[in-house]
Amino acid sequence: MTDNIPLQPVRRHKRHDSKHRNGCCPVSGCCGMGDLRPRTVWLGHPEKRDQRYPRNVINNQKYNFFTFLPGVLYNQFKYFFNLYFLLLACSQFVDELIFVSNFNSHIYSKLLPRGKSNQRVPADMIFLRTTERNGSCFLRTDQLDGETDWKLRLPVACTQRLPTAADLLQIRSYVYAEEPNIDIHTFNGTFTREDGDPPVNESLSIENTLWASTVIASGSIVGVVIYTGKELRGVMNTSNPKNKMGLFDLEVNCLTKILFGALVVVSLVMVALQHFAGRWYLQIFRFLLLFSNIVPISLRVNLDLGKMVFSWMINRDSKIPGTVVRASTIPEELGRISYLLTDKTGTLTQNEMVFRRLHLGTVAYGMDSMDEVQSHVFSAYTQPPHDPPLSRAPAATKVRKTISSRVHEAVKAIALVHNVTPVYEANGVTDQAEAEQHYEDTCRVYQAASPDEVSLVQWTESVGLTLVGRDQSSMQLRTPSGQILNFTILQIFPFTYESKRMGIIVRDESTGEITFYMKGADAVMAGIVQYNDWLEEECGNMAREGLRVLVVSKKSLTEEQYQDFEARYVQAKLSVHDRSLKVATVIESLEMEMELLCLTGVEDQLQTDVRPTLEILRNAGIKVWMLTGDKMETATCTAKNAHLVTRNQDIHIFRAVTTRGEAHLELNSFRRKHDCALVISGDSLEVCLKYYEYEFMELACQSPAVVCCRCAPTQKAQIVRLLQERTGKLTCAVGESPRPHEGKQASLAADFSVTQFKHLGRLLMVHGRNSYKRSAALSQFVIHRSLCISTMQAVFSSVFYFASVPLYQGFLIVGYSTIYTMFPVFSLVLDKDVKSEVAMLYPELYKDLLKGRPLSFKTFLIWVLISIYQGSIIMYGAMLLFESEFVHIVAISFTSLILTELLMVALTVQTWHWLMMVAELLSLSCYVASLVFLHDYIDVYFIATVSFLWKVTVITLVSCLPLYILKYLRRRFSPPSYSKLTS
Repeated sequence: MTDNIPLQPVRRHKRHDSKHRNGCCPVSGCCGMGDLRPRTVWLGHPEKRDQRYPRNVINNQKYNFFTFLPGVLYNQFKYFFNLYFLLLACSQFVDELIFVSNFNSHIYSKLLPRGKSNQRVPADMIFLRTTERNGSCFLRTDQLDGETDWKLRLPVACTQRLPTAADLLQIRSYVYAEEPNIDIHTFNGTFTREDGDPPVNESLSIENTLWASTVIASGSIVGVVIYTGKELRGVMNTSNPKNKMGLFDLEVNCLTKILFGALVVVSLVMVALQHFAGRWYLQIFRFLLLFSNIVPISLRVNLDLGKMVFSWMINRDSKIPGTVVRASTIPEELGRISYLLTDKTGTLTQNEMVFRRLHLGTVAYGMDSMDEVQSHVFSAYTQPPHDPPLSRAPAATKVRKTISSRVHEAVKAIALVHNVTPVYEANGVTDQAEAEQHYEDTCRVYQAASPDEVSLVQWTESVGLTLVGRDQSSMQLRTPSGQILNFTILQIFPFTYESKRMGIIVRDESTGEITFYMKGADAVMAGIVQYNDWLEEECGNMAREGLRVLVVSKKSLTEEQYQDFEARYVQAKLSVHDRSLKVATVIESLEMEMELLCLTGVEDQLQTDVRPTLEILRNAGIKVWMLTGDKMETATCTAKNAHLVTRNQDIHIFRAVTTRGEAHLELNSFRRKHDCALVISGDSLEVCLKYYEYEFMELACQSPAVVCCRCAPTQKAQIVRLLQERTGKLTCAVGESPRPHEGKQASLAADFSVTQFKHLGRLLMVHGRNSYKRSAALSQFVIHRSLCISTMQAVFSSVFYFASVPLYQGFLIVGYSTIYTMFPVFSLVLDKDVKSEVAMLYPELYKDLLKGRPLSFKTFLIWVLISIYQGSIIMYGAMLLFESEFVHIVAISFTSLILTELLMVALTVQTWHWLMMVAELLSLSCYVASLVFLHDYIDVYFIATVSFLWKVTVITLVSCLPLYILKYLRRRFSPPSYSKLTS
């Protein structure tokens, strides 16, 4: 199956308080929500709880029994258009109204204490036990944070050591958890066992949590629930669903109100000219009905049918296969996107890492020289140390030995400093147990929280040093000669956004040596490693090539040094207050004068044609923002690699700020820079939006590109909302659904789904542009059609003493908007000003639409004047040229009206389609054929005379020929931009 990328044009949203979300019921107090407070959860002793907690129920139904009918009625009649025709229908005594809507309810109410592989976690839990031999498990968190990387989770150490899961209820222990909050990346708590000797007290962090809506990727787990219902991290990061109303529909709704105002004014004028004689208030109502065509009921019908045609065209486009339109009411919105906000992983990139470069300072190895690295590793483990032959030059041998040992140390460090776990699976020939026992290469797969870590381990395997086993306390490497190297894992320091580095302390079982290995971003590692003169320059060179650079270092420790560190580290981890700061301080005591081993360069391959697609969007006037949960270095590197930030643009890295003063200084620093892309973290973004929301959004909107890193889901939604409120422009949010099954929910919730990011170019430049221009032309032509006949009615009533008598009756008034003009007018949905290839080649054409010119008050006024002119010419001409009978006026004026509408369609069309010609001929044929049956309204014998023909011809020419001349002159002296490309 093909992955789908949900594409969602987003309109204005109201602000939501993150602490008030959907719960089990509309009454906030029923679930015991109250204030969010820390809690102590006793294992197996629910009677010891110190407060009430919400039931583990998530209710996402849109309606309930009481709100269904009011909600549906409001959603239908918030359009003035629908409300107007409801009143009009009531005036005709149509008393049966039917409304249909759908609602669904998805209620999670079952709490499971034990989760198995591929099962969704039902509540926020602390990880206590797993069946995996390595004492850990992996989670898929794509439904929570949008990231496709698997996350490593570790159980509480003392509960993992218990003989069975049943023993969890026999011990006296409890979990202390911080108050619920929306941050899905951090957690602080402690686990205490009171009946131990001595009592056990362990710190808990994000690595010990299992958030609801994540999926267990390996083994089975047992956990204790700490948050439920409205206190779940996932629930606190969601908001209430909203009904979407397109910007185009809002504009049409506004025009409808103007037309209704004109209807009321015309009716009042007619009654006023009668000097409000007699029962004038009834006359007003009669004129309102008589001129009701001013607000065309066919407008909504034609636009909705047009939207269906546009959606069908998108679904059937062979150049963007797999594209699905799920919101068929807003395809024209794709033609007016001003800001496009995209995720990174799986949207811009393939999420497939490839190792590209190993740099040792004096020598670098690329993809074409990896065989040299392999030979150095092979010689390090296969050749016993001996003195070099006398025939060789001593200097050359010394250099060769130095390079070989440096390569060996670098590869060994890369093979050790990671969080990757090898997993063995049965392959049909070898079962799992046998494969695990013999380290079968064909059965081994690597699991990790980051794909770049997997790529590094796969690279070390390719050069001869293979990771074959790992659990919580040990790691095994296999050398090229088949020897197994055993290492004991003493400590692991996982990567965090604050530290920007990852470390591990291991003991080599064969020598007893304790080594501290560390890898991280060059910005932080430069101050940790020993002085050198090449790190900064080479990191810059590799980053400019679009590589994700990591600096790898090591430090040897004595047993005394490690024991002293371990004591201080354990004490810091047990702190409840300022734990992160205390732990970081202890770790930093080790991070001094480390030996620089190497630089690694890994490429996160972009999806096909991402660069040209981003260039098309940029040339179309669309500003692209990248919102990602990844770390800053990764996001910045991807932005450069994808050319989201062009080569001639500077990048302003918004430094971490925590206070109002720091935010103020940093904003002023950014304000002084011109044409500069902005890179900011989620934490700094939160501070800026708290104190300087308006100033920050103003500066960000002026920036050519914005990259937001470590963004929580609520922050992404907040940015979209703020963009709408501050700019009033249409915003499109693009995300990724990484797996056909797990991501189906996100895909179904989107307005549009595309299989590749490059399809956005054609979706917006071709389909979005055409849909908007066609909808604008169609809506204005339908209004023109109705205003023409309304003008004729106004002229007719004025001439005949302001009588409220209809000019056309019966089938004439019905046929005019249906079989006589419907097909030609609706065929405008096939019109296009340029070919799709030209629209893709010149995305600047899209920029013209962002100003809303195809449908504006100016174009509306022009069409109103055209309608008044043509309606007046036709009506006055018919009355001037008719001879004796009133029925001749009807015949002349109605025929001229039909011909005028058909000619006006021809005048409006930019590119003829064969169906347009068929529609024109079909409508004309239907009218001519129906004249035989219209003897009640039209004199059949009169229309066969030459007098009728020349009078109709003259009136039609006078009504249409000036407009054709004006169109020619305009194209001759002030041609539109697209005409230059089609000439």
